Amino acid sequence: MPWVAALVRALVGALLAAVVLVGGACAAQAASAPPQPGADQEKTDFYVAGTITYQDTPVPDAAVSISGGGFEAETLTGADGRWRLYVPEKGTYVITVDESTLPEGVILDESALPDGIIQGGDPASRQVTFGLTSSTIANLFLGQGERQTVSFWDQLLSAVVSGLEFGLLLALASIGAALIFGTTRLTNFAQAEMVTWGALVTLAVSVTWHLPLWVGVAAAVVGGGLLGWGMDAVVWRPLRKKGVGIVPLMIVSIGLSLAIRYVFQFFIGGDTMQLPGASPTPMQLGPIRLSSIDLVSMGVSLVLLVGVALFLTRTRIGRASRAISDNPQLAAASGIPVDRVIRIVWVISGVLAAVAGILWAYFRPGVKWDMGGQMLLLIFSAVVLGGLGTAFGALLGALIIGVAVEISPVLGLPVDLKYAAALVVLIVILLVRPQGLLGRRERLG
Repeated sequence: MPWVAALVRALVGALLAAVVLVGGACAAQAASAPPQPGADQEKTDFYVAGTITYQDTPVPDAAVSISGGGFEAETLTGADGRWRLYVPEKGTYVITVDESTLPEGVILDESALPDGIIQGGDPASRQVTFGLTSSTIANLFLGQGERQTVSFWDQLLSAVVSGLEFGLLLALASIGAALIFGTTRLTNFAQAEMVTWGALVTLAVSVTWHLPLWVGVAAAVVGGGLLGWGMDAVVWRPLRKKGVGIVPLMIVSIGLSLAIRYVFQFFIGGDTMQLPGASPTPMQLGPIRLSSIDLVSMGVSLVLLVGVALFLTRTRIGRASRAISDNPQLAAASGIPVDRVIRIVWVISGVLAAVAGILWAYFRPGVKWDMGGQMLLLIFSAVVLGGLGTAFGALLGALIIGVAVEISPVLGLPVDLKYAAALVVLIVILLVRPQGLLGRRERLG
């Protein structure tokens, strides 16, 4: 019986998710300090190090994490209180101490800030900036005090809001990828570089050329549309005319993605750069911390998503793109200009990806040559989760993945594994609905 099979798949998926989440939580609880500071990480040329002491006594097994420029890592202090965290490059980072791992009644001493270190976003955080050397020292001193604890439900609510913000910007890139797949059956790996392109154009105009931010955003939108147009005109339409199969097209897409990515690296290098106004001071709205950029990001995403929905349902081109997605041969026989519609879809996808790149640069925060590649797997996951080729399914899938990624650390999963939570959700849902949430089941044979 179909419902029995679906129930069995759901139970198996739930069991798999439980094993992964519980296993990750147990691993986090069972973690031990490395034998030498930094021995539990991949070594780079740059690091932040220090010692945590209380009344001149080292504090062992205190959890210390670092974040900045889209990078996150964590470690534990050794028996001598020392810790070290390697980072990919120089820059400004936020160090946070998990006060639940400190002795009872002890917190970070706000009156004992070392030179060059300022208060972070909360009492348990410190902001450090690299100087001329390849390392910086951040010794942290403890004192007696009352901890400002946040309840589990407040943390969960804050994570859900952050997840919705991430999911909305992810939806912009995912919908573009879904529209391309729906009309051409192409898995566009270069979608990642279309995301990066938007952030790079904004960076060049507003930072390198010192023009207003709105000019950079407008240039990125235009540049994104031109990139989508150029990709279809130069690469994909000629290949379609030659009747190249889906698998060769996908291989070309992978090669194009890598080529563009390393061209980006050649011109801008490997550093992370910031757009104007990155990392503003957040506002406290109850348990939720939101900055003005967070509010703008969610507002822009919602406006664009509503616009895309109206375009697909209320315009001739939008309805034509859906008809091509359903049956391209029948659409062509009905007089729909398939190539023209596909060209417009590529332009729209480029614009959406460019805006997503700008918002992603503020969310991380930072602009880097491979920043789009960091969300490519999540883009594909959202498209598959919602149902291949369905724009509204990609929206739903992106929101689910965004929330899953942000709440997983609150549920006990290590920060390094939070993106794996999205893949667990994908596996569980596909076990129940192989066609995706809004996809249609295809009959085989």
